[in-house]
Amino acid sequence: MDLAILFEFHRLYTIIEFLGTAAFAVSGALMAMRYKLDVVGIFTCALVTAIGGGTLRDLLLGVDVFWVDDYRIYFTVIISTIIAIIIRQKDKKYDKPLFFFDSLGLGLFTITGVEKGLVYDHPAIFCVTLGVLTGCFGGVIRDILVNHIPVVLRKEIYITASIIGGLLHYALLIYIEIDPVYNLLITLTVIVLIRRFSVRKNLNLPTFNI
Repeated sequence: MDLAILFEFHRLYTIIEFLGTAAFAVSGALMAMRYKLDVVGIFTCALVTAIGGGTLRDLLLGVDVFWVDDYRIYFTVIISTIIAIIIRQKDKKYDKPLFFFDSLGLGLFTITGVEKGLVYDHPAIFCVTLGVLTGCFGGVIRDILVNHIPVVLRKEIYITASIIGGLLHYALLIYIEIDPVYNLLITLTVIVLIRRFSVRKNLNLPTFNI
């Protein structure tokens, strides 16, 4: 099976990467505004959130980092930051937009991580791990920049959603071989719904008091 053809790599993958970049950039900018960073801080937070996971992914694969020679990434982050500022002006609390864009970025970048691992012929466990790291690492950097305990290290279901989504995406692609667009939509929907349902129902992983 030709994975590059199956996923229409040069077209659909690029679209997913830019959508994920935009979603995470908005979430990074919104988080920065919550902690009252200045304009430079807002853009910096948006940028590192948007490129952090993909950078780690490409470094682990030993390939060219996706944003180094692509000026479109910077324009995407700038536009996304402006969108975040508009959202902030219209919604002073903006918890729901922050949650939505963060969940969307998690889903999209989990998919790109799994896909890129497959393109380079890595085994399933590496592909899923790569998806999780790609989906989560940008948010970790974002939270550290604003001196906030990373959401992935708290009891909230975050990494778990990425793992389930990564496994599902791999299975749909390799074993069921459904249309790539349907695969994308199913995986993305599952990840976002897991995040939404877990927060809505206050479902958390156990913590231990020592």
